[in-house]
Amino acid sequence: MDAHTFLPPGTAPTQAATRPRLAVHRLPMAHPGDLSALAALFDEGAIEPAQVVAVIGKTEGNGGVNDFTRGYFTQTLMSLLAARLGRPAAELLRELPCILSGGTEGVLSPHYVVFARTGRPAADAAAGPGPGALAIGTAVSAPLPAQHVGRWAQVASVAGAVREAMCGAGIARAEDVAFVQVKCPCVTAARAQAAAAAGHTVLTADSGRSMAAARAAGAFGVAIALGELPDDPALEAAMLVDFERFSRRASISSGVEVEANEVIVLGHSAAWEGTLRMACAPMRDALDIGAVAEALRPLGMDAAPQLRPADAARVAAVFVKCEPDRRGRVRGTRHTMLDDTDINAQRHIRGAVGGMVAGVLGDARIFVSGGAEHQGPDGGGLIAVIAHTA
Repeated sequence: MDAHTFLPPGTAPTQAATRPRLAVHRLPMAHPGDLSALAALFDEGAIEPAQVVAVIGKTEGNGGVNDFTRGYFTQTLMSLLAARLGRPAAELLRELPCILSGGTEGVLSPHYVVFARTGRPAADAAAGPGPGALAIGTAVSAPLPAQHVGRWAQVASVAGAVREAMCGAGIARAEDVAFVQVKCPCVTAARAQAAAAAGHTVLTADSGRSMAAARAAGAFGVAIALGELPDDPALEAAMLVDFERFSRRASISSGVEVEANEVIVLGHSAAWEGTLRMACAPMRDALDIGAVAEALRPLGMDAAPQLRPADAARVAAVFVKCEPDRRGRVRGTRHTMLDDTDINAQRHIRGAVGGMVAGVLGDARIFVSGGAEHQGPDGGGLIAVIAHTA
């Protein structure tokens, strides 16, 4: 199977554990509805369907408002899990975050990352020595009305969901959070019309702009939950305006396929066991290859200039946020991404940054998402890496 599956040696997936343990499975897809690699893991007994707690993936759509590859994958995943678990797919949809980013431009390879947990957090679980192992917590907010998208109500909803996910993961301190992935709803023409019929006004009826506003609100929600920004509703005016305000650990996507804020929190907890660790670093611009090295360094890896095969084999998953610099320049030179009528700027930047990161890692299975408003430095973004310890 062309996939990397990390389950610590000597641990059967059905084995009772005193402390919870996270396994990460990076799986290929032949098309946006291909879940055969995950089905094979179920059939082999490598993991059990009930152990799946979250999925993050890259599909080969356009990454825009009308990218239905994300919904196609989600529908197929929920159908697979529903059949294996004997539960309604609609019920699973409200519980299990499935966060997808469309657009696999350039060398980027369609794939999905499955997070599976063995054991369960327990209040009386004995904490191990040291900083602990990689832990995961998830939360799905109540459905977000269209009139709240991009406004402080969404910020508050995301912040609350992040705190809930941290609690579920057993991560008590914000500084122990390594990375937060969020998927937010956007405003479609139909949702805007429904809101208007109910007497509400949406922030914008332009679907593309609403995706940007949703990402901004999601980033502010994460930043507030992690103590990077104060919980002050007056900051609503700063969204999409003051780009000096950002989270260093937030990755936010938006799409038509969700109606609630879906949150995945990854961090380290001494209440968990295992050999997976995670690091995250900000990217100051689209050429910041040094940020890739910075994210790898805490994991004991050095790219000189590319990872050695032995180190590359330790990498379990990679997540990147990036954006075309809105000022039209990268390190003083003009770029044309914002002026291309034929190809959306987000497709340009995903291909460019994806190629750079893939070149360092020697692997094209990278989650690269455009639209990094308030997610890392303006015009840059961030990179996060999960790896097995040596």
